[in-house]
Amino acid sequence: MATPAPAASVEPSPSPQRVLGLIRSQYRSHRPPPAYETYTIVRSQKATNGYPDPTGSYTFHVWVRNTDRAALTRQVFRDEYRGPLTFDRPAFNEARDPGPPTADVFEPAPARPHPVSEVPTPEPHYTPLPIIGSVRALFESDYRVDSLKAEGDQLHLEIFPIRDVERNRLRDVYVDAKTLELHKLVATDKLFVNGGRDGIFPVTFTITMGNVQGVPVVTNLHGVVGGGYNGDGQVVDFQFTEIAFPSTLPGWYFDARSYAAHQNDAPS
Repeated sequence: MATPAPAASVEPSPSPQRVLGLIRSQYRSHRPPPAYETYTIVRSQKATNGYPDPTGSYTFHVWVRNTDRAALTRQVFRDEYRGPLTFDRPAFNEARDPGPPTADVFEPAPARPHPVSEVPTPEPHYTPLPIIGSVRALFESDYRVDSLKAEGDQLHLEIFPIRDVERNRLRDVYVDAKTLELHKLVATDKLFVNGGRDGIFPVTFTITMGNVQGVPVVTNLHGVVGGGYNGDGQVVDFQFTEIAFPSTLPGWYFDARSYAAHQNDAPS
């Protein structure tokens, strides 16, 4: 009698927690971002009467050095007039415009607000995760996965922080079901009214992701302000366009003391 063929082994589906670890690993494979980036950020909001709010809506061109997140910014007006040269450090969960588009979406919010003059701790350089045989060691320690669903050609994970709820801000993650590339995220953030002097309110941001030259980037933010906020801009949108990664930028862009001497060769 013929010996029956052994049953084909079926690789078990990864657990939801492991899927999140794989997503983070895929995202980390693109880190750190390029040394320099430029982009345009468009902020738009409506007043409490439902009409566009010109005071809270504006456009800036931004030139960033990612090693220390220093940035030169210039406001763009409708008549193509450019505003003065301004130094900034774009960041999420801070009393300033969010950014840059390559900001680490898995990075915890700061434990305390940072003044623009303070140089943040550089983003760590992540090395490939260890491989033992054909098994890659993955461990997700920041979030638990409450739900994992297939929705068309993407996966939707509902997650919640294991610790540091105020700092670990992601709540939903949407990725390509095959490549695990990020499509969209839902995250918490904060609205600092007049730099926080008139209150700090919670914001829920829907973050749309894209890809520029193989680098994952934030392309749109749609924010809804909560916490009883009743002023202008209860719904706010940010759009990042014209994202590029120049090989270099002049050093004086990132030294505010040099701006006065470079008015004639300032970028527009």
